[in-house]
Amino acid sequence: MGIAGSAPGLTDLRALLAALDPEVDPIPKRFLHVSHEKARTRLADALMMFREAEGTTLIVDVDGDDAQGDRLLWARITLRVQSSLTAVGMMAAVSAALAKRGIPCNPVSAFLHDHIFVPWDRRDDALDALSHLTP
Repeated sequence: MGIAGSAPGLTDLRALLAALDPEVDPIPKRFLHVSHEKARTRLADALMMFREAEGTTLIVDVDGDDAQGDRLLWARITLRVQSSLTAVGMMAAVSAALAKRGIPCNPVSAFLHDHIFVPWDRRDDALDALSHLTP
């Protein structure tokens, strides 16, 4: 495991945009806001956890039965380019491309890759928008 101060990955914006290589996770996700206490019981199921003063946000998988009729399902698109935590401008370019098409996005940066969450029913539109992003 690397040390955060030695963040690997690309920093050049042109190289990053040319190599985005987005991939949609086939399982829909849901954002949950729960108390800090309840978060402890759900943590094993969480793709992501973030603590705020008001409670904890979890991103969790949604199973097929749970997804029926839910309008707040999200698709995770992983940008498979290995981006550095110190890269500047990539997420701004990605979110601007999605905004031009009226697609909301919630970005999450991890150590090696960036992920964007878009409404489940707009995932194909989002992939199309990303495919037209030019360096």
